[in-house]
Amino acid sequence: MARNVTEKLIASHLVDGTLTPGDEIAMTVDQTLTQDATGTMVMLELEALGLDRIRTDLSVQYVDHNLLQTDEKNPDDHVFLQSAAQRFGLWYSKAGNGVSHPVHQAHFGKPGATLIGSDSHTCAAGALGMLAIGVGGLEVAMAMAGQPLYVTMPEVWGIELTGELPDWVSAKDVVLEMLRRHGVKGGVGRVIEYHGPGLAGLTAMDRHVIANMGAELGATTSVFPADEAARAYLEAVGRGDDFTRLVADDEASYDITEHIDLSDLEPLIARPSSPGNVVPVADVADEEVYQVVVGSSANPGLRDFAVVAEILNNRQTHPRVSVDINPTSREVLADLVSGGWLSSLVASGARVHQSGCLGCIGMGQAPASGRNSLRTMPRNFPGRSGTEEDSVWLCSPETAAAAALTGRITDPRTLADSHGISYPRPEMPESFSTFDAMLLAPLPEDQAREVELIKGPNISSLPDFDPLPDTVELPVLLVMDDDVSTDEIMPAGSRVLPYRSNIPRISDFCFERIDATYPRRAQQQQGGHAVIGGENYGQGSSREHAVVAPRYLGLRVVIATSFARIHWQNLANFGILPLEFADPADHDAVNQDDVLVLDGLHEALKNGSELTATIGERQVRLRHRLSDRQVQMVIAGGRIPMTAQMA
Repeated sequence: MARNVTEKLIASHLVDGTLTPGDEIAMTVDQTLTQDATGTMVMLELEALGLDRIRTDLSVQYVDHNLLQTDEKNPDDHVFLQSAAQRFGLWYSKAGNGVSHPVHQAHFGKPGATLIGSDSHTCAAGALGMLAIGVGGLEVAMAMAGQPLYVTMPEVWGIELTGELPDWVSAKDVVLEMLRRHGVKGGVGRVIEYHGPGLAGLTAMDRHVIANMGAELGATTSVFPADEAARAYLEAVGRGDDFTRLVADDEASYDITEHIDLSDLEPLIARPSSPGNVVPVADVADEEVYQVVVGSSANPGLRDFAVVAEILNNRQTHPRVSVDINPTSREVLADLVSGGWLSSLVASGARVHQSGCLGCIGMGQAPASGRNSLRTMPRNFPGRSGTEEDSVWLCSPETAAAAALTGRITDPRTLADSHGISYPRPEMPESFSTFDAMLLAPLPEDQAREVELIKGPNISSLPDFDPLPDTVELPVLLVMDDDVSTDEIMPAGSRVLPYRSNIPRISDFCFERIDATYPRRAQQQQGGHAVIGGENYGQGSSREHAVVAPRYLGLRVVIATSFARIHWQNLANFGILPLEFADPADHDAVNQDDVLVLDGLHEALKNGSELTATIGERQVRLRHRLSDRQVQMVIAGGRIPMTAQMA
């Protein structure tokens, strides 16, 4: 039977279920990735599980998010993470080594392997023909403990690429075109697989850009074939022996099909404040710009920085604009130096920062209130930048460089006439810099057993998670609209994320962008509470703090019109019941402080997907998409209590 690349990847790792879209499947996991904003929870979960040593082929703990050292909290967590990596047998990447996704691709990416990560942009590794899925931290902890990954078998969405990218148009514009067509919900329940003759013009790092932002479409992941582009990349980073050819069979088919002619694309930009709010750059030209930030996992390649350097070469950035350059790894920084590009950037007036996520996660680089900031980043949810009234736009490096020069949103195609700039095509080195010594290898098992976890005063243990009662009577504390993100449920940034290891403290920030009174009101409820969401509830980051902290405050049930994949799975993992309105119109009839009553809940969940609740004075039909395994897990209070029961 002819198979596409996605089907080959899943079939080669399948341990339970069938390749039938909508069914739950279980797969073996080869590699895991954690970063410091989510990894502290994962390591605490490994401790709670009593794990002796990881059972994956390879697991890596990165430090790339919380790099600011304004007090002891972040450094204490870094010490804890390094001790946990040594204790459990992980590789460890220190602060300043770089953003997890491009560093992982360079050092560990392997065609044909499965990778899961407690970061939603783990899907970037699909650029090398991997099945790479962002999940909640508990899923990663379970995989490291030797358990399979459970997911809903997705549809495979085949995107045929033809033609070649025109001058001034690059890989970021390809994924922005996908977002322009389909918005932030278009990929839900799907793997996006790119194929066709247009792939020949896209390097592995171009593909990384596209695969990375599949997360913004809500996709399970994005997949590219492991072809000559993957081989060339692995040879350039000194790992040619890790290449395995993996391409779709000639007669392979897809559940959904679509076509993009790369030759027809133009420079695109996502307006504030959603990655799905995409328009042509030409349509918004002349808006004043006050900040330009280049870097992040969404545009991490050497080429993405070099093209900016060549546009700015021998020119000064606009005096009003702060131009920030965030090299994505030490190795990219070294290549910028050896290629002469760093000198061009510095001489132009750009500021060069350390390697890491930085402004992408609200760790510094906050823009001025209401002033336009153009960024080569993946997300622009409200307030994510660290500024409450922000105005963040997402664009390609070419569009960012044009704005840096002119001080306004500028179609980069006009630079030829206005500034006499020909489209630069930076020549990449035959071999990229590789600093293997910057990654600390796992300790031998006998030495690892002697390592004790080092916990600073800000690190708390996981709270206990009690079972779900058979009858619940819960006040509705919030009623929310569509597309609520995890950044709104649990903010990121330098004010909040330093408390990522302290659940009681970080819970004080829950839902503060929606209703700052929520934490206080939740603490006043003795028997728990519920919240109501609209469509695509929980989009964005995989951070499970957006579940664990509300659960700590007593959240037991979330009813929404629909859920984003990772957040829905996280809710079930921690014993919060995710339900959907059978009739979406019922969402608008629910009021804050209505009381939700569910009686005979355990049997109702076990006996089918439909159930009836009383909300206020009305009977409302609800449904769930939980598997039998997940129903058992939610009733038990979450995956950790269920695992303890089975031990």
